[in-house]
Formats: sequence, structure tokens, C-alpha cells
Amino acid sequence: MRTEGVFSPETEAGAREAFESVGPAAQVVVRETAKAMEFDREEYDERITGEVVETAREALFASLLTVHVGSVEEWEAWQDDHPSYDVHRNGSEHVDNVVWHVVPFAETAVAATYQQKEEAAIGTLRRQAFGRIYDDLLKGA
Repeated sequence: MRTEGVFSPETEAGAREAFESVGPAAQVVVRETAKAMEFDREEYDERITGEVVETAREALFASLLTVHVGSVEEWEAWQDDHPSYDVHRNGSEHVDNVVWHVVPFAETAVAATYQQKEEAAIGTLRRQAFGRIYDDLLKGA
């Protein structure tokens, strides 16, 4: 098993702090992307809304969530060690690999199974974790 990512918030406050920390980066990414697309000032003002920057912040935060990558056996061992956690598992039971993200303050884990496309599974899991756990918590953060 291996772990990758940056954000593994232990508390709600830690999640909010991590989310806030990516706000400036999201603004820069959106601004530089619009510049690369050669938006003039009028088009920028029309198309780059607060909602666009917020979407970038959410995507950036989700893309940095820590995930564990391992075998089904490693996932099952983790579950055995954390029996009180609410688990949301997506995917087939007939594959060999699992990625999962743990949210200690919610005693929750979100997992996705995969056979071969690890990067796709990791990206999907991070979006699912954001939507299931962090989205409502961070609204208005």
C-alpha cells in the first residue's frame, strides 16, 4: 500500500483551512488560463465569475486529497482496524485494487475499486470524496 496526496484533514477546521489555502492558487490558475486563451478584459469580466474561481478551488482542493492505494486485502485490513467508520465503496467487488480517502473527523472513508486504470480511479475517488464529505462542509468557507 502507498499513500499519495497532500490534504488529509484531521478536523473540520483543518479541512476549512486547507480549502482556504488553495483559494489564491485557484485565482491564479483561472487568470493565467484565461490569459493563455487570449481573453480580452471584456471577455474576462464576462466569463470569469466567482463561480468559475470557486469551481477551480474545489477541483484543486479535491485533487490534493490524500488517498491510499492498495490491494483489496489491504483495504479490508484497514476496515478491520476501523470498524466504527462509515464506508462508502464504489465499483466492482470483482477487481484486485482499491483507492480510499479517510476523513477522521467524520469517521468516514470513501473508496473506489479498479483493476487497471489507477490514475482514473484516484481522480474519481477524489471527486467523490469532495462531493460526499467536503462540499457541504465547505460551502461558504
